[in-house]
Amino acid sequence: MSTADFAAFYDLHHGAEPLLLPNAWDHAGAAALVAAGCPAIGTTSLGVAAAHGLPDGEGRTREQTVVLARRLTQLPCLLTVDVEGGFSDDAGEVAELALELAEAGVVGVNIEDGRGEGTLADPGAQAGLITAIKDRVPGLFVNARVDTYWLGVDTGSLAPTLDRARRYADAGADGIFVPGRLPDIAAVAEGVDLPLNVLYLPGGPSVAELGQLGVRRVSTGSLLFRTALGATVDTAVAIRDGSEPALAAPSYSDVQRLIG
Repeated sequence: MSTADFAAFYDLHHGAEPLLLPNAWDHAGAAALVAAGCPAIGTTSLGVAAAHGLPDGEGRTREQTVVLARRLTQLPCLLTVDVEGGFSDDAGEVAELALELAEAGVVGVNIEDGRGEGTLADPGAQAGLITAIKDRVPGLFVNARVDTYWLGVDTGSLAPTLDRARRYADAGADGIFVPGRLPDIAAVAEGVDLPLNVLYLPGGPSVAELGQLGVRRVSTGSLLFRTALGATVDTAVAIRDGSEPALAAPSYSDVQRLIG
C-alpha cells in the first residue's frame, strides 16, 4: 500500500463532512458499495464470522478476515479491516497481522478493547497493542474502539470512556471509535483530540447531524449484513406465501458486471 493511499484515507477523516463507512462481509457487497460511489469500505466482524458459521468476538476468524481483505483490496477503494481485538494478546503477533494486511493493500484497522463475556481489556495492555501496530506500520490508520457503552461497562460517567480513549491516543491511535448509545456524543468528540467514529443507529441522528456534534466517521457496523439477512428471509417467505417480494433485487447481469 502506498503512502498516498494511507494519506488519502487519513484525509477522509478531516473533510468538511463525516466519512460514512459502510461495512461489507463479501466481495459482491463491497463491489456494489464501491459502484454506488463509496470511496472507502470497512469490513464487519459479525458479517465475516456469521458468513462462515462462527461466532463474533471470539478471535476465531483471523484467516477468514485476511482472505477477505486480500480479495477486497482488488477493488478501486480504500479498505479498512475490523480485526476484533487483534486475534491475539501478543503485541508482536498483532503487529505482524497489521503488516500482513498493509502489504495486501489495507489502509486501516479497527481494533477493539472489548473481550469475551462482556469484559474490557486492560487499557495499558490494549495501548501496547496499538503502539506495536504503529511501530510496525506507521502509516496504517488505527481506529481504536472503546467498548464501554457497547458492553454497558463503566458507563456511570464519560470519564472511563474518555480515559481509555486518551490512553489509546497517546499510544498512537489515529481515530477513536465509541459504538453504542452515547449519552453525550458532543462531549465525547470534544474530550478526544482525534477523529471520533460512532456507529449509525436507526432512529438516531443522521450523518449530517452527527457531523454537527463533532463526529468525523460514521460506521454502519453489522447493520448492512443484518439487513441483507432479514431481506433474504422476508423474500423467501413472501414467495412461499404467494406475495410479491417487497424489495427489488439487482439483476443477474448487474451482479455479473460488479465482479467482471
